[in-house]
Amino acid sequence: MSSFELKTAGFDARFPNQNQTKNCWQNYVDYFKCVANKGEDYAPCNQFKSVYKSLCPTKWTEQWDEQREEGKFPALYVVKNQPHHAGGDHGDHH
Repeated sequence: MSSFELKTAGFDARFPNQNQTKNCWQNYVDYFKCVANKGEDYAPCNQFKSVYKSLCPTKWTEQWDEQREEGKFPALYVVKNQPHHAGGDHGDHH
């Protein structure tokens, strides 16, 4: 007979309430940002993955995965080659 250990996400002070939706989302985003910056072999990224796998409904992560693959996932969208406007132009054209 084999034994196994079930683990759930530990307490995260950023998300003290029972509703863990934001915690799920943030750990999903943090995982992919970590991997993008450090690579898939960077072990600390796996903590984020472990938490989002524990907290997030599979249907959500499947949808987010599709959005990422299509370049439509808003939290990871980065505008590349955007020109920098000197002089404080914030688009306030009257």
